[in-house]
Amino acid sequence: MQVAPAEKPRPSKAEVAAAAGRTVPDLVKPHLKVLFCGINPGLYSGATGHHFARPGNRFWRALHLAGFTPRLIEPWEEQLLLDVGVGITNLVARATASAEELSKPELIEGRRRLERKALRYVPSWVAVVGIGAYRTAFGRPRASPGPQPELIGKSKLWVLPNPSGLNANHQIDDLVRAFRALRLSL
Repeated sequence: MQVAPAEKPRPSKAEVAAAAGRTVPDLVKPHLKVLFCGINPGLYSGATGHHFARPGNRFWRALHLAGFTPRLIEPWEEQLLLDVGVGITNLVARATASAEELSKPELIEGRRRLERKALRYVPSWVAVVGIGAYRTAFGRPRASPGPQPELIGKSKLWVLPNPSGLNANHQIDDLVRAFRALRLSL
């Protein structure tokens, strides 16, 4: 794994506000260990072009503390994840201020796109990061976190809590336990 580059400048409030509808490119290659699938990019991610980029998002910390990475990776270093067999995509590509702005049909179509990606790239696991979005997109209203009974393409399916700092239901220790359970299943 490479050395961390200098910190990237933060976008202005105006740049963040102007990011509505932007997309963040998938970080993916064939045969990953895990393809993490977020709900959709937030405006901060849309402004920076990096996944889980908002300060306070606990994805990167949970990933590291769970043992996926040997050091804490910053959002602008996300390409380093490919070296450890990890990628990132989203159910819905467009950036919004909140996932509540997404419609049920958008989430269902996102599942279909995710199925096509899983068939194309064949990761060992697809990990949907967001229990509520998973329940809606996959039509499983009572699904709980952890491994799921169905496959997506040829890949096994896991559901994780949303690591957004706005999600007070799950503290960092809860997230680390959930992420570590996935890592230990690899």
